[in-house]
Amino acid sequence: MDKMNLSKHISGQFNAELDDIRNRVLAMGGLVERQLEQALDALASLDSELAQQVIEGDHKVNGMEVAIDEECTRIIAKRQPAASDLRLILAISKTITDLERIGDACVRIAKAAVEKRANSQQPLLVSIENMGRHATRMLHSTLDALARMDADQAFELHKEDAKIDKEYEGIIRQLMTHMMEDPRSIPGVLDVLWAARAVERVGDRCKNICEYVIYYVKGKDVRHISYEEMEKEV
Repeated sequence: MDKMNLSKHISGQFNAELDDIRNRVLAMGGLVERQLEQALDALASLDSELAQQVIEGDHKVNGMEVAIDEECTRIIAKRQPAASDLRLILAISKTITDLERIGDACVRIAKAAVEKRANSQQPLLVSIENMGRHATRMLHSTLDALARMDADQAFELHKEDAKIDKEYEGIIRQLMTHMMEDPRSIPGVLDVLWAARAVERVGDRCKNICEYVIYYVKGKDVRHISYEEMEKEV
């Protein structure tokens, strides 16, 4: 009887540990989402004070990644999870890496709002805003799919990255034209280019997280395969 109660207690504790790391990764996602929104607001309004808050807040994102990663390692070593439990921990471990990279992208966007050379290209900065808001919506929906572990939603969101890529290509053409017309603008335009690239990378990272959700739910690694093949798996 005592042994049975002990087994139930251990199982219950394990469930609590899994719930805890799921909650922590979602909290990290919420923080990253706010960082992205604030970075884009700072860029649109050229608010250097808000941009500085984003830059300084990146250490919180980094700290959450380290703490969650350590907890994932501890659970694997202590609990030796299998099947869906193991897939959950691996998915979370990979997700926090991509969330941390999105945090880095937020810093890059924020820096464009405080650099004088980029500020001289305000019309070009405004051109990034639509793509930035698209990326923000994708991140929000990706975190929702992660919270509900919804493979179908993750698959649909995975396709959104191609749309962001097209927007990015349009901005690149615009920036290249501007530099050719006015070579003196090149230093400032390059700063804008790096900010645009950072926004585009947010879409890439969201796509990765969607793949982890599908991996957890379906038990299939859908990285590096076509949409047609992925749709069959989902």
